[in-house]
Amino acid sequence: MSYKIRILIVHNSYQSHGGEDSVVDSEIKLLQSHGHEVVTYFRSNNEILNADKFSVARQTLWSVKTVDDISKLIISVRPDVVHVHNTFPLISPSLYWAIDSLKIPVVQTLHNFRLSCLSALYLRDSAVCEDCVGTLPWRGVLRKCYRNSTAASVVLTGMLALHRKIGTFQNKVTKYIALNDFCRNKFIEGGLPGNKITVKPNFIDEPTLSNCSRSGFLFVGRLSLEKGISVLAKALTSFRLPLIRIAGDGPLRSELDGVSGVTLLGLLDSGRVHAEMNAAMALIVPSIWYENFPRTIVEAYACGLPVIASRIGALEELVIDGVTGLLFEPNNPSDLAEKMRWASEHPEEMARMGLEARQVYLRDLTAEKNYSKLIDIYNSAIGDMGA
Repeated sequence: MSYKIRILIVHNSYQSHGGEDSVVDSEIKLLQSHGHEVVTYFRSNNEILNADKFSVARQTLWSVKTVDDISKLIISVRPDVVHVHNTFPLISPSLYWAIDSLKIPVVQTLHNFRLSCLSALYLRDSAVCEDCVGTLPWRGVLRKCYRNSTAASVVLTGMLALHRKIGTFQNKVTKYIALNDFCRNKFIEGGLPGNKITVKPNFIDEPTLSNCSRSGFLFVGRLSLEKGISVLAKALTSFRLPLIRIAGDGPLRSELDGVSGVTLLGLLDSGRVHAEMNAAMALIVPSIWYENFPRTIVEAYACGLPVIASRIGALEELVIDGVTGLLFEPNNPSDLAEKMRWASEHPEEMARMGLEARQVYLRDLTAEKNYSKLIDIYNSAIGDMGA
């Protein structure tokens, strides 16, 4: 039997389980299902609840605990590669120096734009903002872009300034993973070395499919500003539209309460989400920020469900207009309503787009396709370290 790469997975998880956390869980299961030994080093933002602000700030800049923990763990298990997802704030980029000192290759998945934008979203006042791309985000400090806090924004900017100055992001990461070409280009604009960035999308396991009739629309995700909930609410309240079911929860839930034709389902597990996707006519993705690679789109394609999405950032790359779904102008409730109305009047065309979406999933987004790409990236990183 051929040698199986041993992987150390590193992740700073969030207080509320989100998309990045789900990706980490899925990749661990994928690797283990192929016989790989996977060791993990996790820290949780729940630790912040019991920590003083000075301690959190110090760890954000340089975590002595991370350096000590990781050094001992690597010496103990001797992984072939370390795959990092999120280091902010507790693990910190000091991680990369500890790994490099032990001559182990590092692969870093870039799930958001934290390395060039304090909010990680390129979003301010409900509009795309790229003011800090390619420079130190001092404007983000003045605008309190991180958690609406000057102090927290100063700490995050200090972390970026320190690690840019000492070459952490340029020299201590062997390979970066971007989730699509749009994001890869944005990371390069932000200063990361293009020759180190490889594109690998997200994936999901094959869902259970059904042949039930399709009708109405579906939204799946966090009910928040960046996800375009206000845009969706305005479209639904201003125009007479077919029924839509909303799976998710969040701070803007109240904007959808009592809106005609809306059914609020709350948070659903993946099985129930896929059941909803098997029954809907189209998934609505009205985001107003540069989404990286929403797993909901992968799930929709896997279920043969076309997507109606904002023509913004990576969504314009992920949804092929007129082929796997429809695109509308971002932040434009009227255009969203028009696309939803057209879809409801052309069910055969939407069914055809659903079949195309399913083919995209089978060709590019299955677990097996993803595993092959991930192993190629690991082998390339190992080869670069040995060169």
